Amino acid sequence: MYLLGILVFILTFCFMEASAWFTHKYIMHGFLWSLHKDHHHKDHNSWWERNDAFFIFYALVSIGCFVVWKEGIFWYGLPIGLGIFAYGCTYFIVHDIFIHQRFKLFRNTNNWYAKGVRRAHKMHHKHLGKEDGECFGMLLVPIKYFKK
Repeated sequence: MYLLGILVFILTFCFMEASAWFTHKYIMHGFLWSLHKDHHHKDHNSWWERNDAFFIFYALVSIGCFVVWKEGIFWYGLPIGLGIFAYGCTYFIVHDIFIHQRFKLFRNTNNWYAKGVRRAHKMHHKHLGKEDGECFGMLLVPIKYFKK
């Protein structure tokens, strides 16, 4: 049972990368552009962005999974909730701390993977509108960004 729980956790974490890509491409750059736009246009003086509402959504989904597990409704709610939570923590570290430097950490990271992720995200932000975007993933980015 525990091995299956670990597998569900890993699959959930991997699924979250696909979910983040889909959400970013079709929802954030689609009908909820009004929430995501301030992330591309730094025309605000606040540390908080409307775009951060997406964190809240996924946090509520994760918490809901913990609740159904705790209530004995669905045992897999625990590994699913933990997988969503782990991806959210990873997203925060990679996207908000490493890429956007909301906190001044990991500034001098200089390995090939880190450079590729930063390059891909920079190309994503090159497009200020919701159309013509590229590279909507976070952890899995096209190989071309790892080449010089």
